[in-house]
Amino acid sequence: MATRKVTLSLDSGALEFAERAAKAHGISVSSWLSKAARREAVRTGYTPQRAPVEPSARSDEAELTAAEKDLRAQG
Repeated sequence: MATRKVTLSLDSGALEFAERAAKAHGISVSSWLSKAARREAVRTGYTPQRAPVEPSARSDEAELTAAEKDLRAQG
């Protein structure tokens, strides 16, 4: 999966939650935040535009599909 470096400002409470959640899941804070952002986008109705799928984007599609399935299961 392609990544880009970005600079974000988070309130200290949000960062602490992210750090604890990432540690509990055994992943980096960056990875946890990326997944959380994707899930929130799906939860709030973002629908990606379909374009030809590049090989590096296949894992993104799989993760998006899994997030949508999880959200549907939660109601």
